[in-house]
Amino acid sequence: MKIEAQSVQEYLENLPEERKEPIEKLRKIISENLPNGFEEQLSYGMIGYVVPKSIYPKGYHCNAELPLPFLSIASQKNSINLYHMGIYADEKLLLWFQEEFPKHSKKKLDMGKSCMRFKKPEDIPYELIGELARKMTPQDWIEKYENAYDDIDESYAKEKKQKKNLHAQKKLKRN
Repeated sequence: MKIEAQSVQEYLENLPEERKEPIEKLRKIISENLPNGFEEQLSYGMIGYVVPKSIYPKGYHCNAELPLPFLSIASQKNSINLYHMGIYADEKLLLWFQEEFPKHSKKKLDMGKSCMRFKKPEDIPYELIGELARKMTPQDWIEKYENAYDDIDESYAKEKKQKKNLHAQKKLKRN
């Protein structure tokens, strides 16, 4: 379910009635717990929390015009979703969350790489989400992001070099 909106306020106004309270509660918990420096904005059609370009001028590698995304809340067709890029980039944070989740919920954790899905609003562990929001500062996220991006660049360069060497070997064999 895509919520048509041009701002966070419009997103909230356009939510289905049964989703308004839990999304607003999630937003409040996150806003109260995120370290200073993150900014709330509509990001990729969701309520997003980003590292603004005033802090990280390089922006997002997929589109340098955009600020660096960190966390998002979305009302999807079958669930309320929380996307946390830090969990994707930091294995220790992921393990912490997976260990803590059962202490806050009787439901099985429904999670992708960075996405947590909550089918019912009463399944959302608000207190745990607040703790999660406090765990990473904008600077921590920038460091994780750049390290991951550097690893990708290095891996790409290594792969490119291997392909070049393989091509050169094949050429030598033909001659």
